[in-house]
Amino acid sequence: MSEQERRAAVATLCRPTVSVPDHVITMEQTLDLARSVHADHPQLDLALRLIENTGVAKRHLVRPIDEILKHPGFEQRNAVYEVEAKARVPEVVKQALADADLRPTDIDLIVYVSCTGFMMPSLTAWMINTMGFRTDTRQLPIAQLGCAAGGAAVNRAHDFCTAYPEANALIVACEFCSLCYQPSDLEVGNLLSNGLFGDGVAAAVVRGRGGTGIELRRNGSYIIPRTEEWIAYEVKATGFHFRLDRRVPGTMEPLAPVLKQLASAHGWDAAALDFYIIHAGGPRILDDLSKYLGVASEAFRFSRTTLTEYGNIASAVVLDALRRLFDENDTRDTARGLLAGFGPGITAEVALGNWSTGT
Repeated sequence: MSEQERRAAVATLCRPTVSVPDHVITMEQTLDLARSVHADHPQLDLALRLIENTGVAKRHLVRPIDEILKHPGFEQRNAVYEVEAKARVPEVVKQALADADLRPTDIDLIVYVSCTGFMMPSLTAWMINTMGFRTDTRQLPIAQLGCAAGGAAVNRAHDFCTAYPEANALIVACEFCSLCYQPSDLEVGNLLSNGLFGDGVAAAVVRGRGGTGIELRRNGSYIIPRTEEWIAYEVKATGFHFRLDRRVPGTMEPLAPVLKQLASAHGWDAAALDFYIIHAGGPRILDDLSKYLGVASEAFRFSRTTLTEYGNIASAVVLDALRRLFDENDTRDTARGLLAGFGPGITAEVALGNWSTGT
């Protein structure tokens, strides 16, 4: 390939596939559980108001709620994670490959993101051994970027396909947030999280050449200084204990200029794009970003729908919001947009791209 051809090569993010478990818990059930389980909590009324304000109508859980509430210990929880991941990932991967018009042998890199369970070797090794991927497929498991990992996966796949323009990358996000429920964590932030997070699995392909979807043009990362303790895990004998600082919802004010700067560097105006795929950490995140970017609330409709129907499914959120853009089937060719994931660090992973039918 000539240098001119290399510069002209553009990686395309194809239609994601998303799957959620069958066990459902509604907002009403969540509130009733909080009232019964935490009846004596001194800040129960505040926690209930915060949960109601999330706008989450329902969430999907990998196991029945009665089983989730028992917490049998980290060993058993992690065993459930492995069993459920192996049962649920293949289906979404096969569909994502079909939507990208590729086979397992066409994939050169698998980016696997998850922060709700642990396996070593990664699930990527199991996938290569059982799903027909080549034995020289590169593996990139990402475990410690939390909700930002969905954006990071897109960006690292983009980087790879830019370096190797003939290559294809598969992204998999597997999040079973319910397996991180800790009955002993009674801070208001934990009670809020118990009513916000849901479970889901997603996959998407980034093609080095061809394909219909988002032609990825530029990506960037940013960390807000001295906020590394605002979103965190404490790892204890009982597993991962989620910590959420009350200042997190205010992070869009310093992050919005980062999104503007990335778009400006590419000659685009972040306030005048055609679509926005944003990690729906909660309604305050979306409301503030709408305000500080200067865009209408409707611009984040895909993210809001994900939040309403599935809750916060961590790294899988951006892929589900992107799926909804595809399913709307109303995006004109060359339409420009932005994809952003936010998570521990506090980290932002941002990508710019334009819609293309590949023709």
